[in-house]
Formats: sequence, C-alpha cells, structure tokens
Amino acid sequence: QVQLVESGGGSVHAGGSLRLSCVVFGYINELFRMTWFRQAPGKAREGVATIATRDGNTVYADSVQGRFVISQDKAKSTLYLQMNSLKPEDTALYYCAADRVFGSGHWYEVRRYSHWGQGTQVTVSS
Repeated sequence: QVQLVESGGGSVHAGGSLRLSCVVFGYINELFRMTWFRQAPGKAREGVATIATRDGNTVYADSVQGRFVISQDKAKSTLYLQMNSLKPEDTALYYCAADRVFGSGHWYEVRRYSHWGQGTQVTVSS
C-alpha cells in the first residue's frame, strides 16, 4: 500500500525556478521507478522525467532536458523535481507516479504506473 503526496507548486514568472516534492508513504522498497508527469488543460498527460530508485539513473523529456533535474532522498522518502529556467509552456498540473517495474522502457506511458499523487499546479507567466 503506497501513498504519494505532492507539494511545491506555485506561480512564477518566465525564467524563474520551483522545486516540487513528492513524499512517499507505505512499502517504498517495492517501487523501482518514479516519474514526474504533467498535464496542461485540454492536453494529454506527458512524462517529464524518470528515475530508477535503485541506481539513480535518470531520463528526461526533450522539452525539459538541461532545465529540470529529478532526484530522490531515500532517507526522507521523497522525490524531487528541480525546475529551472521555467517557460510559459511548462504551465501544467504536475503529478508524481510510482511503478514496480524496474526497466526504463516506455517510462513515459501513463498506464504503466500503479500509484499516483494528487497533483500540484505550476503556472509560469510571461
């Protein structure tokens, strides 16, 4: 039984930064992959960044490569997304998700994930 609780969203101007957090409660040892997704109004949910919890390997969407950093603090049972150089097109509801599957193949597929947070809103103005 796993519960994900997100926080850290807010409103910033273009070029600003935010740090999102996702605290994990429950049987965290069985969660081998955690991923940040985002969804803008009227658009499909898309994968932003993923991390393998065992070895820390990361993969990023092309749209955020070089600007966002995904990380984990196992001692605090927390997943982070550091968001720098934010753009208006980054505006979306951001979700953290967890999966028991270790492999990185199709990490961006929504249907792969068994646990989801409630989402935290990020708004970037020009």
